[in-house]
Parts: sequence; structure tokens; C-alpha cells
Amino acid sequence: MHTVDTYTSMAPGSVILAGSGPGDPNLLTLGVYKALQACDTLVYDALVSPEIMALVPASVEQHFVGKRGGHPSIGQEAINAILVQLAKAGKKVLRLKGGDPFVFGRGGEEAYCLSCEGIPFSIIPGVTAGVAGPAYAGIPITHRDVNANVAFLTGHESPTNAAGETVPTTVDWESVGAAFPVIVLYMGVKNLPTIAKRLIAGGRSGETPVALIRWATTPRQQTMITTLNRAADDISECKIKPPSIVVIGEVVNYRDHLSWFADDTLTRDNCKNKLRDDE
Repeated sequence: MHTVDTYTSMAPGSVILAGSGPGDPNLLTLGVYKALQACDTLVYDALVSPEIMALVPASVEQHFVGKRGGHPSIGQEAINAILVQLAKAGKKVLRLKGGDPFVFGRGGEEAYCLSCEGIPFSIIPGVTAGVAGPAYAGIPITHRDVNANVAFLTGHESPTNAAGETVPTTVDWESVGAAFPVIVLYMGVKNLPTIAKRLIAGGRSGETPVALIRWATTPRQQTMITTLNRAADDISECKIKPPSIVVIGEVVNYRDHLSWFADDTLTRDNCKNKLRDDE
């Protein structure tokens, strides 16, 4: 059984699955920082920010296993195999993911694999981008005047489904749009035009405000405000790319009063000059 001391005295042949948060090193938990100093091997994702990577001791062996949509990347089974191999070699392994490992991060799959192999592991949750991103954009995902519930969904399904799409088929988008005043989408930029149509088909107003928050919590953060009706055209016009968090609902309007973080506001008029092609 693990204790909190696990983070400072990692056992050889064990793995810590941890979340680094959405990018701002100030959101890194103390547990993850301790694990970074205690591990001898780091297996990390593409969305672990450069600022957090700068905290990794020079003595730590590093393995990059980043997965980015549209780019060649290592498969999940191969990542699982790397973790098993390193642990069985007696390494003190820190598996570091962006955000939280159990929120659309495949951490459950990796933990299950380690369990099946009899490898000791522990979990350090991280601040998830679906909460932190809107907060840094001045958008409260709950507000008493707007909503008593919020839906966190992935906007991308992999592999491609039978219809040749990547929009999740397990989600009844029409019903979700009617039931949840606020929807937060992870990995939703590519499929937002299709999702918006289905939400509107379920009765959601086409004028519902939508925020797309790119590179949330980092110095590169950019926020675009649009609506369900205009989302497809605005994404196309401004060539919005991942990583972006999408917030759908009236809480988006609070950005006018609550914006506090120095990000760039994108519009159709200025996006061609401001959008950074920095994936």
C-alpha cells in the first residue's frame, strides 16, 4: 500500500502516473514536483509544457511518447510496453501527462496494464485543462445564474468510426445539448462544426456563445469567442488548431467582466496576424 511518502522515495521497479496540469508550472502539484526530483526515468507527453520540463533534473533519463492528432506518433500499446519494460528493468518511472491522467488521458489504460503485469504503481492527479483553461480565460464553468450542472466530453473518437468520422458515436449530442447548460469539450476543435449542428438540431440556440481556448494557461494562450452558428466558419477562417478547450454556454459571456489573464483575443479580423502556428 502506498503512502504520500511514495512521491519522495520511489521504489525501483515502480511507476507513478501523474498529471502535469495544462501548462502553467504554477499549477503543478507538490506531489508531481517531488516525483520529478525522485524518479530516475521520465516518460512524458507532448502537452507537458517546456516550463515544466525545465524542472526535470539533468540526471533523469527521458522518453518522449507524445501523441498529437495528424502527426506520426507512438501507439498506446507501445507506450504501455515501454512502461512495463522500464519498470521491470528496475527503474523508478514517472509517467507524466498533460492535465489529469484519468481525464481523457488514457491513464486508466496504462494503470490497468501495469496492474496486469504486477508492477506497483500510484496516481498523482493533475489540474485538468477543462477547468483551468476556462478559468484563465475568465470563464466560470459554473455560475448560479446559469447552470447547476456541466458536461465534460471528448469531441474526438479514435479510431475512425464506421461512418468514417471521429465524432464520438457513444454521445447523444442532441440530448446533451438539451440537458446541460454548459458543455466543456476536450479535443473538440476538428469536430466542433458537426457537434454544433447536432446540438442545434437538439434544440440548442444557434446564438449560444462558444469559447475556444488555445494553449490554455501558458504565455501562448489565445481565446476566440463565437457562437454555435458561427463556430464552423470562424474555425475555418482563423485556422484554429489543437490544443484547444471548447466551452459552450452562457457562462462564456462572463469573460467580458472576468478576463484577468493576459491572453490574445482572436476575432476574424485579427486572427491572421495573431494566430501562432506553434504546435
